[in-house]
This record gives sequence, structure tokens and C-alpha cells, in this order.
Amino acid sequence: MWILVWQQLLIEALLDLIYFPLWWYTVGAVRALRWCFDLIKDGNDDLAPAIWISNILTPMYGQYDWQGRLISFFMRSVQIVFRLFALFVWAIFCMGLWLVWLVLPILVVWGILRV
Repeated sequence: MWILVWQQLLIEALLDLIYFPLWWYTVGAVRALRWCFDLIKDGNDDLAPAIWISNILTPMYGQYDWQGRLISFFMRSVQIVFRLFALFVWAIFCMGLWLVWLVLPILVVWGILRV
């Protein structure tokens, strides 16, 4: 009885070893890419450059004179530039995480074979 259990465990372990690379570069890569896009969406929600762009001509603090409008425009312009830059850096970082996901098994196998 125990031999059948061990045999079944060994067969399943070998099949998992064979199936692992196929899963990692198909289903796993798609899941990791979706996760990265969700991280980018979260970064967009936190930085909210679209809200700043939509309110660029709205005066800050209710100052409707020309000086208040001018200061508000330039302050929001600076905010938009820095927030878009931060979102761009965040998107590059997230895509870098996905590339690490793709390269990691290759590096592990290379490290094992090199030793």
C-alpha cells in the first residue's frame, strides 16, 4: 500500500517539474503581467494626474483674481509634470518586476548548473 502512495507522489512530483516551465511562461506570466498593470493602475489612482489636468484652470483657494489664477496655473502645471514623471517611473519599475519574473527561472537554472 505504501509503495503505491510513494509511487503516485513521485509521478506527480515529476509531472509538476515538467509542467512548471510551461506554466511559468504562459499562465504565470499572464497573471504576473495583470498584477503589474494593477500596480500601475494603483499608482495612477494615487498620483491622479488626470484630476490635476482637469482642474488646471480652476483657481486655488477661491482666489478668482488674475494673480490667483496665474499662480494656480503654474503650481498645477508643476504638479502635473512631476506626477506624470513619477507615474512613468512607477510604470517602468512595474514592467521591470515583470521582466524579473520572466528571467528569474533562467538565472536559477544557470546558477545551479554553474556550481
